[in-house]
Amino acid sequence: MPELIEPTMALRDSWLESSREWGAQPQHGSGLHETDEVGTVEGFTAWIERLKAEGDETRELAPGRVPAAYWWIVDDGNYAGAITLRYRLNEKLLDGGGHIGYGVRPSARGRGLASWALGAVLDRARARGLDRVLVTCDDGNLASARTIERNGGVLEDVRETWLGITRRYWIAL
Repeated sequence: MPELIEPTMALRDSWLESSREWGAQPQHGSGLHETDEVGTVEGFTAWIERLKAEGDETRELAPGRVPAAYWWIVDDGNYAGAITLRYRLNEKLLDGGGHIGYGVRPSARGRGLASWALGAVLDRARARGLDRVLVTCDDGNLASARTIERNGGVLEDVRETWLGITRRYWIAL
């Protein structure tokens, strides 16, 4: 049975294995920045601490960042992906990023993990008092579009955004 957990050093080896699968592709939902040095224990620890800090709404965040919670999708004790819930939107996120971002490592795709994780995070968004969330995906990512639609996503539009051509869905909670 899959579970959502807070990022942890305990899964560092599994995360690094997943990172090699992703290669140069962005790991959506992970909160990983180009400047994060996750190849060392110290750097990995700093990244995890930054992710936890971004969920603290009392802390000042870097410009352009909004408070968010990060979870890792864990299946059979292994890191399978990540999902993020942003507590609010700024203009950039309203345009293309949305409230929720997620990604499943290539070797774990096609097993329903993204759909399960999205459903679980929708429950958490509902518990935070959000009445609807924006979830987006690349226009060519039909698997992600199906995942969003299975979870109640209603397509608002397809537009050119800072992410490229993006499908924008709203999910009523």
